[in-house]
Amino acid sequence: MTKSTLDKDLGKVVKLETVTYSVTRSMAMPGLLLVFFIGAITLASLFVVEGPLSWFVIVGAVIAAYMALNVGANDVANNMGPAVGSRALTLGGALVIAAFCEAAGAILAGGDVVNTVSRNLLRPDDAMPALQFILVMISAFLAAAMWIHLATYLSAPVSTTHSVVGGVVGAGIAAAGFWVVHWPMIGTIVASWVISPGLGGLIAAALLGFVKWSILFREDRVTAAKRWVPVMVGLMTGVFAMYLANKGFSRIWNPSALTVLALGLLFFLIGWGMSRPWVADRARYIENRRKHIANLFTVPLIFAAALLSFAHGANDVANAVGPLAAIVAAAETGSSEVGRVALPLWVLMIGAVGIAVGLALFGPRLIRMVGEKITRMDAIRAYCVALAAAITVLIASALGLPVSSTHIAVGAIFGVGLLRETLMNKGVPNPAVQPVSLFLRVDKLHKTPEDAIAKAQKRKRRRLVRRRHALGIATAWIVTVPAAATLAGLLYLLMSVFADF
Repeated sequence: MTKSTLDKDLGKVVKLETVTYSVTRSMAMPGLLLVFFIGAITLASLFVVEGPLSWFVIVGAVIAAYMALNVGANDVANNMGPAVGSRALTLGGALVIAAFCEAAGAILAGGDVVNTVSRNLLRPDDAMPALQFILVMISAFLAAAMWIHLATYLSAPVSTTHSVVGGVVGAGIAAAGFWVVHWPMIGTIVASWVISPGLGGLIAAALLGFVKWSILFREDRVTAAKRWVPVMVGLMTGVFAMYLANKGFSRIWNPSALTVLALGLLFFLIGWGMSRPWVADRARYIENRRKHIANLFTVPLIFAAALLSFAHGANDVANAVGPLAAIVAAAETGSSEVGRVALPLWVLMIGAVGIAVGLALFGPRLIRMVGEKITRMDAIRAYCVALAAAITVLIASALGLPVSSTHIAVGAIFGVGLLRETLMNKGVPNPAVQPVSLFLRVDKLHKTPEDAIAKAQKRKRRRLVRRRHALGIATAWIVTVPAAATLAGLLYLLMSVFADF
């Protein structure tokens, strides 16, 4: 009887501990968010210049904090999703690396200048009053953040840049009419819906095809890997050196095109030379199997994902806090003609911390979606996706094409999946697979060759890319600009009711 009573008491204690842990976890998230928002308000209060429009800076800081959370939750998944899906990184490891690199990129190399969206997208004949300009920015900013929040909830990776563009266009139309929009710029943005994923997919498929035919389809995969894996690593270091020089460090350095190319070649040789002995040493302990060859790409993939996160933080932090910088400039000068807007350090801090917090709290949903639910990933495919994303951005920058990092990454994932599916359905022979090994597996499974052929034909009909996700993601991309524009227009009209111009 005593034992039974003791067991019951212990059971109650265990249940109490479980409930306490669950309650603590449920309270931790809103508590962390509250601390972050209070910090953003405090920073804005400390650095804002006193004036009749200064309280709008406080409001803008709160919205910027909200936007940064959503950028971290949605946009960063594109960099870390493939690495997690390939099992090169655990979800926790990916969150730690991405949060650190995103914040470091935003603070150390965040763009020093935000081309004022009103100058690029809105072309009014007369300058807007400062209050009207601020309301346009606030409406656009809040609408973009709300749309990204909804997309994240629906597990749809969308472009934060396009969300901000849609918000500015919608608020601008509500403020000054359709004529105020610079429609040729909108046309180039619409074109990027096709350019970004298409170019990213083609480059990723080309890289994966190169790896397959130069390494995986060889009879002696180990020897082929010793020759070509250092080349791939050198290509990664060269491309990322050019990527960071051209895009990531614009705040502190603006090199010429020739200098960027020279850096790319130099770092290609450095990466190739340093990786050769490492690959040769690892090759001594691996078997002539695809899984073992794929392991050679794991460490380079982790570095590629980290570099992508750093570059993303350096460039896309402007999406999180750019409109806030414009609001600060307009509030300080009392004019909407703010020209080139610098990003103050305190504004960058809000963006950097917000991206990291948003990634940690809400990023896992999109990371799993991008890395696991579109197509199956391994280290080789994920490496091709990361490298393709950097190459595509470089090419697009050189050609002056407007592209979205989100669209590029997702397009690259579909590209590697569709290549695998095409090769399987076309029955492309793999010389590395010997007929003897097939019949050994048949014998081991107690199946006849006819059964093996039937199973192979059945596998041939399988699809390696989930089309339903493609349809959902494409729909989200198409409606991003009009959805954000409509919401921003409604928000502006609502705010203007309470404003006195």
